[in-house]
Amino acid sequence: MKKLKVSLLSAVAGLALAGVAHAEDRPLNLTFNVGAATDYVFRGVSQTMGNGEAFGGVDATIAKIGYVGGWVSNVDFGDSTSLEYDLYAGVKPVLGPVTFDFGAIRYGYTNEPSAANWTYWEFKAAGSMAAGPATIGAAFFYSPNTTGPGKIKSYYYELNGALPIPNTKLSVSGAIGRQAFDGPGDYTTWNLGAGYALTDKVGLDVRYWDTNRDRFGKNYKGRVVASLKVSF
Repeated sequence: MKKLKVSLLSAVAGLALAGVAHAEDRPLNLTFNVGAATDYVFRGVSQTMGNGEAFGGVDATIAKIGYVGGWVSNVDFGDSTSLEYDLYAGVKPVLGPVTFDFGAIRYGYTNEPSAANWTYWEFKAAGSMAAGPATIGAAFFYSPNTTGPGKIKSYYYELNGALPIPNTKLSVSGAIGRQAFDGPGDYTTWNLGAGYALTDKVGLDVRYWDTNRDRFGKNYKGRVVASLKVSF
């Protein structure tokens, strides 16, 4: 899912919902999530033309190290495409203080025009570790056939961090990333926001997103996004 693969919102939700039990002694654990947001932003770019988003997903953790999952959301690309559905799988080995994440994601879309070629694959290598009370991380994503006409290669690099506020249900987090292509359209994106655990299963996030490519159109302009996510 795009919230998993890129957005720091997933990291914030993980902090905000830290109280959710996962029964780690079981070989297979399932969790579900549903939510809504004022906009669907992926790597700094609106996927809904600045309009609202509703999403949901399911994740399975296998033997504490592997995972598979799926996620869906409405989208608006200015054509007939109406829904995004993501399928992903990977492993999260731990080496010393670093938790790694190696995975693959397939982004699919319903009602996409035949010439649009929105559907594509992406592969992920990431790592995170504790730095005092904070968590810092880095990630790299590669696609051999990124979305859009031409199916060119793309690369995304990100540095991110999250910090819980002591004695509160708040956490702050942010990221900076670079989206690059084997062709034109490269840009830098960043976000900064705060998450709040309303309950052990309900998290709220408010985040500012921006890019250095306002001239690409309104979908690339800075914006504040509020979202609510329920996990069970």
